[in-house]
Amino acid sequence: MTGSAAGRAGDALERLVVDVPDFPEPGVVFKDITPLLADHAGFTAVISALADHGRDETGATSVDKVVGMEARGFILAAPVALALGSGFVPVRKAGKLPRATHAVSYALEYGEATLELHRDAIAPGERVLLVDDVLATGGTVAATRALVEECGGTVVGVAVLMELSFLPGRATIGDLPLASLLVI
Repeated sequence: MTGSAAGRAGDALERLVVDVPDFPEPGVVFKDITPLLADHAGFTAVISALADHGRDETGATSVDKVVGMEARGFILAAPVALALGSGFVPVRKAGKLPRATHAVSYALEYGEATLELHRDAIAPGERVLLVDDVLATGGTVAATRALVEECGGTVVGVAVLMELSFLPGRATIGDLPLASLLVI
């Protein structure tokens, strides 16, 4: 195994993420991260590597909040927030949050989705790291960025387990710094 956090995480992803062909529909290859989550050493390596993207060059935490997108982003973002000593904020599908929210609708491959964030989840001026499992088309990241900015926060970067380079995610998110532990 490689010595760096990113190297250990990459090794774990290569070893533990399972391709599931034709799920959820024919022609799609689903990246199943549950074996990674079940492996303590692999999961620890991934969380450590993702958390590195919420630190500055000295190793000090540089973000106030870590935002995770429903649903697999929750699993990753919450322990990243703990590792950084930052707050965790969930972004949920429409109708799942109990208090006043900001909402953004965006296009999917087969329709539209709406994401919501509590209006008071991010204070004006707070620096935010977005964490998710996969960057594909970039729509979820772009919508989440819009929600954070509507609260007055600043997204300083995105950290994902995997980037699907054959899809336009990187182009969709524009100049937002992106850290991918594995590019496919």
